[in-house]
Amino acid sequence: MPANNGSTGGTRRLVIVESPAKAKTIKDYLGAGYMVESSIGHIRDLPERADDIPEKYKGEAWARLGVNVEHEFEPLYVVNADKRSQVSKLKQLLKDADELYLATDEDREGEAIAWHLREVLKPKVPVHRMVFHEITPQAIRDAVANPRDLNLRLVDAQETRRILDRLYGYEVSPVLWKKVKPRLSAGRVQSVATRLVVERERERMAFTSAHYWDLQALFDTGKAEERPRDFTATLTSVDGKRVAQGRDFATTGLLKTNDVLHLSEAAAGELAGRLQGSSFAVKSVERKPYTRKPYAPFRTTTLQQEASRKLGFSAKYTMQVAQRLYENGFITYMRTDSITLSETAVAAARSQAIKLYGSAYVPDKPRVYTSKVKSAQEAHEAIRPSGEEFRTPGETGLNGDQFRLYELIWQRTVSSQMKDAVGESVTVKVRGASATGEDVEFSASGRTITFYGFLKAYVEGADDPSTDRDDSEKRLPNLAEGDALSVSRLDVAGHSTKPPARYTEASLVKEMEDREIGRPSTYASIIGTILDRGYVFKKGTALVPSFLAFAVVNLLEQHFGNLVDYDFTAEMEKVLDDIANDRAERVPELQRFYYGEDGDEGLKEMVTDLGDIDAKEISSFPIKGTDIVIRVGRYGPYLDRGGARVNVPEDMTPDELTAEKAEELFSRPTGDREMGTDPVTGHMIVAKDGRFGPYVTEILPTQEEETPKRRTKKADAAKPRTSSLFKSMSLDTVTLEDALKLLSIPRVVGELEGEEVVAYNGKFGPYLKKAAETRSLAAEEELFTVTIEQAKELFSQPKPRGRGRAAAAPPLRELGEDPNSKKPVVVKEGRFGPYVTDGETNASLRKGDTVEEITIERAAELLAERRERAPAPKKTTTRKAPAKKAPAKKPAAKS
Repeated sequence: MPANNGSTGGTRRLVIVESPAKAKTIKDYLGAGYMVESSIGHIRDLPERADDIPEKYKGEAWARLGVNVEHEFEPLYVVNADKRSQVSKLKQLLKDADELYLATDEDREGEAIAWHLREVLKPKVPVHRMVFHEITPQAIRDAVANPRDLNLRLVDAQETRRILDRLYGYEVSPVLWKKVKPRLSAGRVQSVATRLVVERERERMAFTSAHYWDLQALFDTGKAEERPRDFTATLTSVDGKRVAQGRDFATTGLLKTNDVLHLSEAAAGELAGRLQGSSFAVKSVERKPYTRKPYAPFRTTTLQQEASRKLGFSAKYTMQVAQRLYENGFITYMRTDSITLSETAVAAARSQAIKLYGSAYVPDKPRVYTSKVKSAQEAHEAIRPSGEEFRTPGETGLNGDQFRLYELIWQRTVSSQMKDAVGESVTVKVRGASATGEDVEFSASGRTITFYGFLKAYVEGADDPSTDRDDSEKRLPNLAEGDALSVSRLDVAGHSTKPPARYTEASLVKEMEDREIGRPSTYASIIGTILDRGYVFKKGTALVPSFLAFAVVNLLEQHFGNLVDYDFTAEMEKVLDDIANDRAERVPELQRFYYGEDGDEGLKEMVTDLGDIDAKEISSFPIKGTDIVIRVGRYGPYLDRGGARVNVPEDMTPDELTAEKAEELFSRPTGDREMGTDPVTGHMIVAKDGRFGPYVTEILPTQEEETPKRRTKKADAAKPRTSSLFKSMSLDTVTLEDALKLLSIPRVVGELEGEEVVAYNGKFGPYLKKAAETRSLAAEEELFTVTIEQAKELFSQPKPRGRGRAAAAPPLRELGEDPNSKKPVVVKEGRFGPYVTDGETNASLRKGDTVEEITIERAAELLAERRERAPAPKKTTTRKAPAKKAPAKKPAAKS
């Protein structure tokens, strides 16, 4: 219901928010007298290109930075080219307004947007800062009734962050261009995040797996009425010496201590033989009460982690969906460090828990949560359903991913006000003796839940899929000390230690938050950036660093160590917090960062002398135990052995490139295989393995041989014929006859309607071309055989549209139902390579994804991101007929 909000007389108020969706929702809540418009995000920023720099500053040495480093680090702001028309619109609306309300988000970035709006619009009417953390009628009424002034300390903190990031990016990125590869980027937090992923891969590469064995026994109580009657236990000690487990081995594969018994497969098997026929009895039974408290309501990072685990969302996509839920009034503000709930929200959660589960599941007193994040930013509330009464997911009218994310938030919020789960944990130890008198001990653990409490509503996911859920139970028989047991089965069990798991988006977010690197509200964009830049790619849900990332991190660690130091980066966040809280000033901190202080080197000095950076060394990584070196070149990674080179397969992860694998790559046919001479031209024909796959080409006579007296320009030089191998061909089997046929492409098929018809093998497959018209061929081999009559038939048919130009091929794999569209998802082979589709949306597999290993969760993520990137449908508007032009007035007669 539209609110009056005290609007009296003819007072007109202009309310400015960031997004059109937010503006539309708020407009519905405000009554007459309010104009609500969007700034469409930031309206001005530091210049991105040289063309953006105002003419009067272009001669300044600092102009390329967009920051006057010579005078108190004054930023040079310019209105974004794509926002000029919107700024003009806002200025026009302001002319008709008596008051201006700046209603951008209540965080540092939102405060900065509000300040920029005030600076650009230069209002002559009263200006108010309107803040709220949920978009409901009551929250908007309260925000209008209780405005505040702009918080310039928050603006200072955000401006300092922006300047720091600009100086870092614009000073360090050019070093990467010169020493590693053009068009790379460095970032104050993105480079540190990349280093985390690279370091984890280094740990995996240095890891040596250890192998160890133990015994698994299935014990029978002999009590037919007992449920369960039997249980499995693991050998834990022999003659009082603990049997080695995975935790006892270092990453080198060696034992950390000699105080444990390391069983080999043979020793474990022999011990099992000596235990055959032995009698066993319960040595001890230890029972402990089990309690599990509810999880705190979501903050930004925990929402990203749980959406990744349970819904398969990327951090970026989680925030996009949450943004829509917030702007449409379903949840509170989604960028928050807080886990506290307002009294109203606590009452709503308790009321709904009682209604759904009964009063027995809700404690007498409300639960209060305190944030453990040391540098928690502004005092927002946790992420929760909006309003004084929560809507159940079914009452929202939502669907797809918005429904799923809202349901997750709703479940977490309601469960946070429910009782603990309680039960009992049991540890049983079993004792026996071998035929040779060895004293052995087995152990088993179990857990029963007697009251599920909050687990009725919500169970948190885990990064490790092998981890037991909090609501899982493992029941053991009712045992007492001294009970006799018989062995139904005794197995030798082998185990291997595993390298540390790669980061997923969820675990990387947690790691950055634990180290206090960056701001939680920026984690989604940081992970998105390192993926988009090619520093990291996904293999399933795991984040894998590229070899390019190794080269970049290597350079930064060796020559800009402080800038990618975890503690230094965390300290910079504390500095920004101090500025926001009026404990530090912007200019001295920027001075210290850029120019240094008390002998500490500043950024400017770091990037001044680059002579000692050896570009080749930075991008070279010797493979231990070989004379092979991995190098990162302009066109990708390759192996180098004394000048001999071989490309590294694009989908190979760094930890897979072992000495054995490197030798295998060198043993493969490398191309450059002379196949014979072309009987027509006399040129040598060779097969090669190139950056884009295997191909054949001809070797032309050198320019010096043909024109010894005149040097031909490169543009005028003859180019060798070249053709990629068909998919059905390979380098080691292609023949000279095959090569000559390949080099005949493009092939003139004949003439139709006075136009030449030519057969080509293009990037997206074989096709025929007649003038500007094209038609696809079903197979590459048809390039050699297609006739002019067949071409005529093809061109007489309408041109198919979309991926399915040829007859639809059966899917490569069926993955299951997309949780968003509720339609079956399959993997298909397309012109652009394999892709997933639900019949409506198509999404190509990315680097690290394979047809054999892709899961329905990963496919759903790719489809969701593709839908998000899809352009909005164009609005169809009926053009008004132009007004008839009035006849020109007849000029007055001269008097």
